[in-house]
Amino acid sequence: MKTHYLVTLCTALVVGAALIATPATAVDVSKEKALVNDSWLTAKTKIALAADSRVKGRQIEVETTGGRVMLRGKVDSDMAKRAAEGITAGLDGVKSVKNDLEVVALSTRDAVEEKDEAITARVKEHIAKDSQLMKDSRVKDADINVQTNAGVVSLTGEVPDITTSAQASWTTRQVPGVKSVKNDLTLKEKS
Repeated sequence: MKTHYLVTLCTALVVGAALIATPATAVDVSKEKALVNDSWLTAKTKIALAADSRVKGRQIEVETTGGRVMLRGKVDSDMAKRAAEGITAGLDGVKSVKNDLEVVALSTRDAVEEKDEAITARVKEHIAKDSQLMKDSRVKDADINVQTNAGVVSLTGEVPDITTSAQASWTTRQVPGVKSVKNDLTLKEKS
């Protein structure tokens, strides 16, 4: 009973925070509803993963866009990776699951995470330097998030055009230590 109350309380806090964090400007109602639904799915997914003993939910980052849930982070085994995907796919409202979880043994995790943090910092630095050198407003208008898992760099966010997306991938690939680049950048809708 206490666990159910805690899960309900956590869910209410996360949804409330998402509602409060949404800007109070004149926004398209359908976009606002999608943001709330995505925030709700993210919270619901994190709670479900944390509650399952097969998966250490704190190791998993969850991002939701349009009902499509992306899982990132490091897990101990293939079983945990498959379980996380199954749990997420079984939740109401989830349209699809992109499972980018990396299987990394506990014994090597600290070294991998430390190296990943350094790669992420270098990628961010290179992208910032690249946008300054190009003096191109398109790159400056880009909202690029960088995450690294076992040397694989994932780029998410919004960019104004496909050229900027390609440039971000190219710049990232040139950074030492990057094994590969997953470009999940989306194009901004034109007003």
